[in-house]
Amino acid sequence: MRNIVIGVAVLTIAILSIWAWQISIKSPIAKINSHTFKLYVAKSDKDKQIGLSKYKKIDSTQGMVFPFSKAGYYSFWMKEMKFSIDIIYIKDGKIVTIYKNVPMPKNNSDLPVYNSTAPADTVLEVNAGLSQKYNFKKGDKVNFLNI
Repeated sequence: MRNIVIGVAVLTIAILSIWAWQISIKSPIAKINSHTFKLYVAKSDKDKQIGLSKYKKIDSTQGMVFPFSKAGYYSFWMKEMKFSIDIIYIKDGKIVTIYKNVPMPKNNSDLPVYNSTAPADTVLEVNAGLSQKYNFKKGDKVNFLNI
């Protein structure tokens, strides 16, 4: 009986390990230099409008990616944000503009609008200060998986 219980436990652990591995492979991620971020993906126009404002905070290993169908000058604001972020504009897998430590608004009127200095096809938002902490800069390569 003990061998059956041990066998079932081992099988359960193996199944759970495979399941966790499959989920981790399918999870969207971004890698900049040696730093990896697990991503929320803003797919719809509504998702892009709301962005990270629906969260009170995110972990330092998380971010939100905004993929666009073509390169352009996309505007971002901090409406209803509850924490400060870095906004990273990307084109063809390379950083073109970074706004560091963008503060959450004191109120939701007269919000500053943030635009890239060059066309971008993707925007990545991460917690404020991470771009500086990890020394992200214009031209750095950004690798996306499972977007």
